[in-house]
Amino acid sequence: MRREGGTSSCCRPRRCRSPARWGRRSTRSPCSERDPIRISRERGGSVVTAVQHVAVVGAGITGLATAIALARGGVEVDIIEASEELTTVGSGISLQANALQAFAHLGVWDQVRREGYPFDGLVLRLPGPGADVISRREEPTGASDMPSAMGIPRAALARVLFDRAIALGARGRFGMRAAGVEQRAGAASVRVGEELIGTYDLVIGADGLHSAVRESIGIEAGPEPTGMGIWRAFVGRPSEVTTTELYYGGPAYIAGYTPTSESSMYAFLVFDTEKRFQTPPDEAARIMAERSLAYSGPWEAIRADLAGGAAVNYTWFTSHLLDAPWHVDRAVVIGDAAHSCPPTIAQGAAQSLEDAVSLTDLLLSAERLDESMWEEFYRRRVGRARAVVDASMQLAEWQRDGEDHSHEMPELIAGLGRRLAESA
Repeated sequence: MRREGGTSSCCRPRRCRSPARWGRRSTRSPCSERDPIRISRERGGSVVTAVQHVAVVGAGITGLATAIALARGGVEVDIIEASEELTTVGSGISLQANALQAFAHLGVWDQVRREGYPFDGLVLRLPGPGADVISRREEPTGASDMPSAMGIPRAALARVLFDRAIALGARGRFGMRAAGVEQRAGAASVRVGEELIGTYDLVIGADGLHSAVRESIGIEAGPEPTGMGIWRAFVGRPSEVTTTELYYGGPAYIAGYTPTSESSMYAFLVFDTEKRFQTPPDEAARIMAERSLAYSGPWEAIRADLAGGAAVNYTWFTSHLLDAPWHVDRAVVIGDAAHSCPPTIAQGAAQSLEDAVSLTDLLLSAERLDESMWEEFYRRRVGRARAVVDASMQLAEWQRDGEDHSHEMPELIAGLGRRLAESA
């Protein structure tokens, strides 16, 4: 729901600081390596695009992918990030085939592949002694050079994307917490504290679940807890683990792990939500080790790493999907700011990357920001995002209701797979 009359955030013009004084720290490549081929139209020897100067709020996966695509297309991009340096929350991340295809589109697949652990298929095990394997599925994508999935440490992925964005000419502005967007006369500025930062053709809010951009443009809907929480640990990879492995049954809704490199993986346990956000590291590791005792096999090595001080992160699952439009005038939200879902299908990052690719393709091929461009963006994105959110929530509900849905789950997952196999 939008605030009444909230189609614009116009305000009295305020003076902006000189670009030379922006932020506490700026990062830019001294010599940009912009790609020679631009997606944009060219007329009369000059590049004509819907935008020339863009602020991307948030240096997460969504924001960095957006910055890469725009900078490669010749757009001036400022990445505005609250943290003092490039940081990530969590341990590792699972990425499905459509996410890997987005990396290929952005020109970073080779670097991402080197930093992560690509694989095909999925292993299902039983809880209890022996951790018997009950299913081993191979899921090739059909492309000989593209795996069906991969795991990668979040920090490594962020570094690959950030380095590429900077090499293409984007500027990193760290230590700047965006409080909102103010718009006037066909332009937008980012508010940081009491200051207005820059004048942009478009501000893209890729600032996550608790998006300041979303709130400032009058969109009141946002993420809601699903009732499930996840414990994650970054641990060593036993040699026998070469793909994602999941355990259904036992005390957790889901237990499992995904390899993220030759030497690392992340392990996870899903239970009902608890107020554990401020749990001290030693206690968090102890809790996760104790709750994993029903699971054997590689979990023995995981517990040893937990006892040795492996880092543990705890968070809740959320779900939401904004109705279109996701923009107001010269500001738009994408990624987790626009939609989220429990990672029961591991599609959260992939859907955010699809947002970034679809939006930037349109911005670079259009001559102006008009309703036809936005309508095409929502045509491409809202239905796919809704299919993922709905399927992820359905699986989460089936896991919690205690009933047998073993016959329904494959049909749901297969149906979503067919939908995602269609061009985004």
